[in-house]
Amino acid sequence: MFRKDIRLETLQYNMSEAQPASEASITAQDLTAFQQNILTILAEEPRYGLAVKRELEAYYGSEVNHGRLYPNLDDLVDEDLVEKSELDKRTNQYTLTDAGHDVILGQIEWVLDRFVTDETRAAEVEAFLQT
Repeated sequence: MFRKDIRLETLQYNMSEAQPASEASITAQDLTAFQQNILTILAEEPRYGLAVKRELEAYYGSEVNHGRLYPNLDDLVDEDLVEKSELDKRTNQYTLTDAGHDVILGQIEWVLDRFVTDETRAAEVEAFLQT
């Protein structure tokens, strides 16, 4: 599994001082887990709809219906979290916007704020990110 090279030299076990990534009008809490997973997939690289579908199916271990995927992609586009562009007359590409990036970052900060409760957990997260 590919991990981005992230340095956590400033990670402290008490992250209560962490600030939100931005003042986005929508947050991860406003989205379903399915929508959050779509954003996470698009954070790696822009993808066309069927590529997003395949990634979700690999994650869930079951089929994702078009009737579930595309309305959720459209909702994310409407919220300006994802940009939709036409690759050809039948294929759209979806790209994470800066606002979508901020939503993901805000969710990561929220999770870390609750998970990193002591120096041991801080070291676990740092080791995980350095692999």
